[in-house]
Amino acid sequence: MTQKTCIAGVGMIPFTKPGASGSYVDMGAEAVRQALKDAGASYDLIQQAFVGYVYGDSTCGQSALYEVGLSGVPIVNVNNNCSTGSSALFLARQAVESGAVDCALALGFEQMQPGALKSHWDDRPPAMAKGAPIVAELTGDVSGIPGALRMFGGAGREHMQKYGTRMETFAAIRAKASRHAANNPLAIFRKVVTTEDVMNDQVIWPGVMTRLMACPPTCGGAAALVVSESFARKHGLRTDVVILAQSMTTDRQIAFDPPSMIQMVGFDMAQRAANEVYEKAGVGPRDIRVAEMHDCFAHNELLTYEALGFCGVGGAEKFVVDGDNTYGGQVVTNPSGGLLSKGHPLGATGLAQCYELTRQLRGAAQATQVEGATMALQHNLGLGGACVVTLYGRN
Repeated sequence: MTQKTCIAGVGMIPFTKPGASGSYVDMGAEAVRQALKDAGASYDLIQQAFVGYVYGDSTCGQSALYEVGLSGVPIVNVNNNCSTGSSALFLARQAVESGAVDCALALGFEQMQPGALKSHWDDRPPAMAKGAPIVAELTGDVSGIPGALRMFGGAGREHMQKYGTRMETFAAIRAKASRHAANNPLAIFRKVVTTEDVMNDQVIWPGVMTRLMACPPTCGGAAALVVSESFARKHGLRTDVVILAQSMTTDRQIAFDPPSMIQMVGFDMAQRAANEVYEKAGVGPRDIRVAEMHDCFAHNELLTYEALGFCGVGGAEKFVVDGDNTYGGQVVTNPSGGLLSKGHPLGATGLAQCYELTRQLRGAAQATQVEGATMALQHNLGLGGACVVTLYGRN
C-alpha cells in the first residue's frame, strides 16, 4: 500500500555569494528550523532525515542536524551532483509513500567556493569520464572554457546548428529570468536586464554564450518536511500540498552514442522522467501552469522546454518568442528567477525549487504568484547523471 505524501513545511534561507554566508552547519540548521516552524512541527516528530550536499566531508548532514536536535534518528547523506537536493526529497518521499515512516526530512545545503565548478580530487578518474571523449570530439574547437560551460554551451550550439536557434533567444531567457527575480526577495540578482544587455555582456564563447547566460555559484540551504496525510491530520499539520508523482532517471546509452552534446547534458533523462511523471499522474504538459526547472545555463532552460514537452523538439525558440514561458503564456517557467538569478548552491537547489512551488500552490508566493495553478512541476538535473522530476498538486 502507498500513502499520500504531503509537504507539511518548507524552509529556505537567502542565498549568498561565496564567502558571504555562514557555515554549512549554520545554513542547514536554519533551513530546518524554518521548515519546522512553517509546518508547526517539532524536530522529535522526524523519523528519518536525508541530507544533500556535494562539497563536504562525510556526515556533514549530522553536523547540521545536531544543531537542531539530537533524537537519534537515521540520517542519510546524499550526493548526486546538481540534483542532490531533489534526490534527498526523492528518498524522503519514497520512505513516506512506502509506509516505512510517516515523517521524513529532506535537507540540502552547500557552502561553495568562488569560480567555476571543479573536482577536488585529482588522483582518481573523474565522475564523468565516460563522456569526456564526446565533449572533446564535439567541442574540440574551443579551449580555455570551464567544463560545465563547455558542455552546456556545446549543447546550446548543437541546438543552434540543428534548428536555427539564435543566440538572442538564450539572451531572452536570461532577460525573462531577471524580470521574474525582480519580484523575489530571496533572489540574489534582482536587477532587470534586457535581451540587449545580455547580448552585450562579457563574451564567454563567441556566438554561443555571454557571462549573464550562466548561473553563478552561491551558498545556501533549503528543507522540506514530508509526511503522510494520516500523520499530518493526527498532528495538525498541513495537507494542502501533495506530491502527485515523482521520477528519478539516470543515463542510458543514448547519452553517449551517437555523440550529441544535447544528450550528454541530460535531455533523455529529463524527457523520460517527465513522461513517467505525466503517466503516473494522468496529466500532460499542457496541464502545467508553473514550473521550476534547472536553468544552470539559459541554454539548458531552452532544452528543458522540449524535454518536458512544453513544446516540440526544435520548437523552443518559437515558444520563447511567443512568450509562452512567462506570465500570460502557456506556463510560467522559473517564477523565482531560477538558478540564473538565485545562483546554484548545488545541494540546496532542488529543495529551493520545492520551497518555491509549495508556496505557489498555497497561493502564498506574493509578487511571483502564478494565478490558477493547481499543479506545479519541478525539474532538477545533475550530470553524471541523475534527473529528478516532481509533480506537486493541491490536495
